[in-house]
Amino acid sequence: MRAVAFLAVVFVATFFASQSQAQDAAAGEKVFTKCKACHVADEDKNKIGPSLHGVIGRTAGTHPDFKYSEAMVAAGTSGVKWDEPTLASYLHDPKAMVKGTKMVFPGLKKDEDVANVIAYLKQFSP
Repeated sequence: MRAVAFLAVVFVATFFASQSQAQDAAAGEKVFTKCKACHVADEDKNKIGPSLHGVIGRTAGTHPDFKYSEAMVAAGTSGVKWDEPTLASYLHDPKAMVKGTKMVFPGLKKDEDVANVIAYLKQFSP
Protein backbone atom coordinates (compact mmCIF):
# COMPACT_ATOMS: atom_id res chain seq x y z
CA MET A 1 0.00 0.00 0.00
CA ARG A 2 2.79 2.41 0.87
CA ALA A 3 4.47 1.69 -2.47
CA VAL A 4 1.25 2.39 -4.35
CA ALA A 5 0.72 5.63 -2.45
CA PHE A 6 4.32 6.69 -2.99
CA LEU A 7 4.15 5.95 -6.72
CA ALA A 8 0.87 7.83 -6.98
CA VAL A 9 2.30 10.92 -5.26
CA VAL A 10 5.48 10.86 -7.34
CA PHE A 11 3.54 10.40 -10.51
CA VAL A 12 0.99 13.12 -9.71
CA ALA A 13 3.84 15.61 -9.48
CA THR A 14 5.37 14.33 -12.71
CA PHE A 15 2.03 14.16 -14.48
CA PHE A 16 1.05 17.73 -13.68
CA ALA A 17 4.53 18.97 -14.51
CA SER A 18 4.14 17.42 -17.98
CA GLN A 19 0.63 18.80 -18.58
CA SER A 20 2.06 21.16 -21.16
CA GLN A 21 1.61 18.25 -23.54
CA ALA A 22 -1.90 18.54 -24.92
CA GLN A 23 -4.04 15.45 -24.66
CA ASP A 24 -5.19 14.23 -28.05
CA ALA A 25 -8.01 11.66 -28.09
CA ALA A 26 -7.49 10.84 -31.78
CA ALA A 27 -3.81 10.11 -31.17
CA GLY A 28 -4.84 8.15 -28.08
CA GLU A 29 -7.14 5.98 -30.16
CA LYS A 30 -4.15 5.04 -32.32
CA VAL A 31 -2.04 4.18 -29.28
CA PHE A 32 -4.99 2.23 -27.82
CA THR A 33 -4.62 -0.27 -30.68
CA LYS A 34 -1.89 -1.81 -28.49
CA CYS A 35 -4.59 -2.44 -25.87
CA LYS A 36 -7.40 -3.72 -28.12
CA ALA A 37 -6.34 -7.37 -27.99
CA CYS A 38 -7.44 -7.40 -24.35
CA HIS A 39 -9.62 -4.33 -23.73
CA VAL A 40 -12.62 -2.47 -25.14
CA ALA A 41 -13.27 1.18 -24.29
CA ASP A 42 -16.14 2.24 -26.54
CA GLU A 43 -18.60 -0.31 -25.13
CA ASP A 44 -19.08 -2.07 -21.82
CA LYS A 45 -17.68 -5.46 -22.77
CA ASN A 46 -15.09 -7.58 -21.00
CA LYS A 47 -12.50 -9.43 -23.06
CA ILE A 48 -9.27 -10.96 -21.76
CA GLY A 49 -9.07 -7.77 -19.70
CA PRO A 50 -11.92 -5.80 -18.16
CA SER A 51 -13.93 -3.25 -20.12
CA LEU A 52 -12.41 0.21 -19.94
CA HIS A 53 -15.73 1.85 -20.72
CA GLY A 54 -16.31 4.19 -17.78
CA VAL A 55 -12.94 3.35 -16.22
CA ILE A 56 -12.15 6.89 -15.06
CA GLY A 57 -13.59 7.18 -11.58
CA ARG A 58 -13.94 3.40 -11.11
CA THR A 59 -12.37 1.67 -8.13
CA ALA A 60 -9.65 -0.76 -9.21
CA GLY A 61 -10.68 -4.40 -9.44
CA THR A 62 -14.44 -3.78 -9.42
CA HIS A 63 -15.82 -4.07 -12.96
CA PRO A 64 -18.72 -6.56 -12.89
CA ASP A 65 -18.27 -10.06 -14.27
CA PHE A 66 -14.49 -9.86 -14.57
CA LYS A 67 -12.17 -12.10 -12.57
CA TYR A 68 -9.38 -9.85 -11.36
CA SER A 69 -6.10 -10.91 -9.79
CA GLU A 70 -6.00 -10.84 -6.00
CA ALA A 71 -3.48 -7.98 -6.31
CA MET A 72 -5.89 -5.80 -8.32
CA VAL A 73 -8.78 -6.51 -5.95
CA ALA A 74 -6.49 -5.63 -3.02
CA ALA A 75 -5.49 -2.39 -4.78
CA GLY A 76 -9.15 -1.43 -5.05
CA THR A 77 -9.84 -2.41 -1.47
CA SER A 78 -6.94 -0.21 -0.36
CA GLY A 79 -8.46 2.78 -2.16
CA VAL A 80 -6.97 2.82 -5.66
CA LYS A 81 -9.38 4.62 -7.94
CA TRP A 82 -8.73 5.15 -11.65
CA ASP A 83 -8.31 8.89 -11.93
CA GLU A 84 -5.96 10.48 -14.46
CA PRO A 85 -2.78 10.47 -12.32
CA THR A 86 -3.34 6.89 -11.14
CA LEU A 87 -4.07 5.67 -14.67
CA ALA A 88 -0.97 7.45 -15.91
CA SER A 89 1.18 5.71 -13.32
CA TYR A 90 -0.37 2.34 -14.11
CA LEU A 91 -0.08 2.77 -17.87
CA HIS A 92 3.62 3.57 -17.54
CA ASP A 93 4.39 0.37 -15.62
CA PRO A 94 1.44 -1.83 -14.59
CA LYS A 95 3.51 -4.44 -12.75
CA ALA A 96 5.35 -1.83 -10.69
CA MET A 97 2.15 -0.17 -9.52
CA VAL A 98 0.13 -3.34 -8.85
CA LYS A 99 2.54 -6.15 -8.10
CA GLY A 100 0.79 -9.40 -9.03
CA THR A 101 -1.50 -7.93 -11.69
CA LYS A 102 -2.49 -10.35 -14.45
CA MET A 103 -1.89 -7.67 -17.07
CA VAL A 104 1.10 -8.73 -19.17
CA PHE A 105 1.45 -5.47 -21.11
CA PRO A 106 4.77 -3.85 -20.11
CA GLY A 107 3.43 -0.31 -20.24
CA LEU A 108 3.68 2.80 -22.36
CA LYS A 109 7.02 4.54 -22.09
CA LYS A 110 6.19 7.91 -23.65
CA ASP A 111 4.35 10.46 -21.48
CA GLU A 112 2.62 11.77 -24.60
CA ASP A 113 1.20 8.30 -25.41
CA VAL A 114 -0.06 7.91 -21.86
CA ALA A 115 -1.72 11.35 -21.89
CA ASN A 116 -3.33 10.62 -25.25
CA VAL A 117 -4.68 7.21 -24.19
CA ILE A 118 -6.19 8.85 -21.13
CA ALA A 119 -7.80 11.49 -23.38
CA TYR A 120 -9.23 8.65 -25.47
CA LEU A 121 -10.57 6.83 -22.39
CA LYS A 122 -12.12 10.06 -21.04
CA GLN A 123 -14.50 10.04 -24.01
CA PHE A 124 -16.07 6.86 -22.64
CA SER A 125 -16.16 7.79 -18.96
CA PRO A 126 -18.57 9.96 -17.00
